Amino acid sequence: MSLFLKIILPVVVVLILLVAAFLLGVLFRKKVSEREIQSAEEEAKRIVNEAIKSGESKKREALLEAKEEIHKNRTEYEREVKERRSELQKQERRLQQKEENLDKKTEALEKKKDELTAKLAAADAAQEEARLIKRSQLEMLEKISGFTVEEAKDYLIKNLESEVTHEAAMKVKEIEERAKEEADAKAREYITLAIQRCAADHVAEATVSVVPLPNDEMKGRVIGREGRNIRTIENLTGVDLIIDDTPEAITLSSFDPYRREVTRIALEKLILDGRIHPARIEETIERARREVDQVIISEGERATFETGVHGLHPEIIKLLGRQKFRTSYGQNVLNHSIEVSNVAGLLAAELGADVAMAKRAGLLHDLGKSIDHEVEGSHVSIGVDLARRYHESEGVIHAIAAHHGDIEPQTIVACIVQAADTISAARPGARRENIENYVKRLEKLEELTSAFPGVESSFAIQAGREIRILVKPDEVSEDEMILLARDIAKKIESEMEYPGQIKVNLLRETRAVEYAK
Repeated sequence: MSLFLKIILPVVVVLILLVAAFLLGVLFRKKVSEREIQSAEEEAKRIVNEAIKSGESKKREALLEAKEEIHKNRTEYEREVKERRSELQKQERRLQQKEENLDKKTEALEKKKDELTAKLAAADAAQEEARLIKRSQLEMLEKISGFTVEEAKDYLIKNLESEVTHEAAMKVKEIEERAKEEADAKAREYITLAIQRCAADHVAEATVSVVPLPNDEMKGRVIGREGRNIRTIENLTGVDLIIDDTPEAITLSSFDPYRREVTRIALEKLILDGRIHPARIEETIERARREVDQVIISEGERATFETGVHGLHPEIIKLLGRQKFRTSYGQNVLNHSIEVSNVAGLLAAELGADVAMAKRAGLLHDLGKSIDHEVEGSHVSIGVDLARRYHESEGVIHAIAAHHGDIEPQTIVACIVQAADTISAARPGARRENIENYVKRLEKLEELTSAFPGVESSFAIQAGREIRILVKPDEVSEDEMILLARDIAKKIESEMEYPGQIKVNLLRETRAVEYAK
């Protein structure tokens, strides 16, 4: 019992104490909570009161700001209204002024319209009056002059035509003289300088060569038994051997100087050797061809050395050498090409053009003549093809193509080469024509100029360099002579081919004959 009390009693006491402590804690917490709730309620009341106060103050401030904004907007609106009202008033005043101005202009236009109507009526009346006066004057003039209106018109037109013809002729003459004075002076200066500084020998070559013989007995050996030797030579070379009564000489005839030279060299060798038979002839002719080919190369090199043109293709040099044995109107083509090259270089130097290109184009301008006997086509087109094949420049090719006017020259070098070619070909002694062609050209020149109306007679003089024309004085006036000379010159240019230029010289002579008795 006592043990129980000793064990249970402390436990009970502890429990009671715990319960009491718990109750005390609950009471204490309650009081604390009540105090906190009370303080929170007070704080809430304070916050609510402050919020109410703050809201009222902000409300007042917002109201004040709204009132100020409303006042400001009202003031701005009133100002804009005033400005718009003022602008509208100004526009109204301007419109009113415009309306007044339009009214004034309308009135002025109406007045002008009335005035113009009156003036038109007066003009119509004056025109009708002038028409009547003109008719009466025309009738009076017809009575006085004895001409009708149409006759008077014809008379005036004829007078006007004569005056216009005279003025046109004088104007044409004046322009031509001025242009000739300026152009001739410069051209004469350049050409004279070029010709004076370049002198080249020209030998008129024929189509025959003469081979001397040691004696007349050699003629029979050249002919051979039944003519076999001469036939062999002619068949191998294409050259005709003329063996006639000329003592100690054989004539070689061929249009091709190359073949003629080969035959001449071979024949001289055969005569010197004395062994003349077909096998020996064939061998000698082949050797002569090789010698002439070597001469061709050396002549081509000589041409490049004399002109200072370098860098040519070896085949072009050979073609230049072939020109040694080519003639044109009796003029050696190689010497002509060398002279054209030198003259073109001098002209280019005077004009400030490319001297090297001008000399190169001048040397190659007749390149096609080297093989024009072997290839179809003109020597111009052949030369262009050869220059292009051996990679010459486009400037040189164009100059070759344009040197005879087949195409229009587009560069100064082409014009220079064209002029140099004409200088070399046209100067006295440079070329020789066949007498038959020469006579035909002169006859055609006289026939062409005699066909013009008003021409009495014409005479070709100075080897065809001048055509002298006598006109009928009663059909061709002095003013019409200038125009007639131009027409004749143009006709000659369009229908004839000739080297150089032809002077058209018109003469008009009026004679009066009377006898004193």
